[in-house]
Amino acid sequence: MPLKRFLPLFVFAAIFVAFIIGLQLNPREVPSALIDKPAPEFSLPPLQGGGVGLNTADLKMTDGIVVVNFFASWCGPCRVEHPALEQLADIPGVTLYGIAYKDRPENSIAFLKSLGNPYTKVGADLKGRNAIDWGVTGTPETFFLKDGIIRYQHIGPIHQVQMADKILPILKELQQETGL
Repeated sequence: MPLKRFLPLFVFAAIFVAFIIGLQLNPREVPSALIDKPAPEFSLPPLQGGGVGLNTADLKMTDGIVVVNFFASWCGPCRVEHPALEQLADIPGVTLYGIAYKDRPENSIAFLKSLGNPYTKVGADLKGRNAIDWGVTGTPETFFLKDGIIRYQHIGPIHQVQMADKILPILKELQQETGL
């Protein structure tokens, strides 16, 4: 029974090892469960007025690559990534859609007026339900789709370095697949 008195030490050592391993993980590199799956079904109101602002059919009607960006006016990193989104919107064969996450429509509109609106269409996810369906953990998050299928998810703001090192190569690969 001498091993019994070392049991707390073994438990502590196991917890300590798990903690050290956890510190080495990068939560931004956790792959989305939606990769290579169709975009969730949704229909969101526009920021202003009635009707439909953005829905699943919009993502499938576009030839080329669709980029869906979850943003909010209250999100500081969303302001930081805005120049990269404007660059994305200017790439031929890429259609950029926005989803205003848990934001007052008037604030989202003011945000887009002050920085510029790079989006083809914007839907308002007022309660965040749509974001849950997409697996969004926070703003900003960006999804890259081809033929209505999610091919890549970028968690956090897209910086200029990431545009060159990660995003543009992904877009190039997807464009080669579509023949653009």
